[in-house]
Amino acid sequence: MVAVAGDVFSEGTLQRRTAQAAEFARRNPTVVVSASVLLAMALMATFATHLAPDPMALNPAVRLKPPCMMEAVGFEFTTSCMGWFGTDHLGRDVYARTVYGARISLTVGLAVAALSTAFGLLIGLLAGYVRLFDAIVMRVMDGLMAIPSILLAIALMALFGSSVQNVIIAISIPEIPRVVRLVRAVVLTIREMPYVEAAVSSGTRLPKILFRHILPNTFAPLMVQATYVCAAAVIVEALLSFLGAGTPPEIPSWGNMMAEGRVYFQIKSWMLFYPGVCLALMVLMVNLLGDGLRDTLDPRIARRMR
Repeated sequence: MVAVAGDVFSEGTLQRRTAQAAEFARRNPTVVVSASVLLAMALMATFATHLAPDPMALNPAVRLKPPCMMEAVGFEFTTSCMGWFGTDHLGRDVYARTVYGARISLTVGLAVAALSTAFGLLIGLLAGYVRLFDAIVMRVMDGLMAIPSILLAIALMALFGSSVQNVIIAISIPEIPRVVRLVRAVVLTIREMPYVEAAVSSGTRLPKILFRHILPNTFAPLMVQATYVCAAAVIVEALLSFLGAGTPPEIPSWGNMMAEGRVYFQIKSWMLFYPGVCLALMVLMVNLLGDGLRDTLDPRIARRMR
């Protein structure tokens, strides 16, 4: 009898969860589609060693060969084609470099989003609640925001040198002030709430007020902002690599691939086309995910969508 009840309970729970998931997908198709595409890209980057050959392997004998899909004749492929996406000017497989390039973009995007969000959250909490700290720190943040982010990143890369770790640091620093201003605006609103004033009047210490009463209210806007930071980081990383100030040239990143392919774009367009499409698709999906999260987490928007 207990076993039967347990099976019924499990089946009912599964059906309820399935119905909830279907209802969420119906109300938030943007989140579901964008998250699915990003998950597929993440899996592609994770299992790149099983999906593609060595992206560094040189084979000058087959340099600048077009993709097989471009020269298919019936069900037979011509001998002049090479690989799904063709080869570059050094005979390297463009498909393999595109697959491995997803690792760089995802690593930089997620790392920059995590670092800038963490530091921006901490600084924003203190700036929004401690007035003396706010007067000093926000002037520094305003100074950083006055410098174009790409110029500041190029200057930091020239100072630190070319590596993936330095690219993450160089992109994170210009993004921190944007997170700080967002968190500070939320804190300035929350600190006037009656429950926060009650906690202050009862003698609650500052760290407990910040992390128990104010911090939870910053999660929703912070998650949305993190997606935009991630998308901006992917674009800036590709731009830095395209300009020769990002990751080292031998590392297969989409920016490096487009920089190498721009010389041959008019006659060998696949060298620039495939990494460019992947870059645009990733940024589009991250931005759509951010828009979907905003619509889902904002109670006023979510109420109108029902």
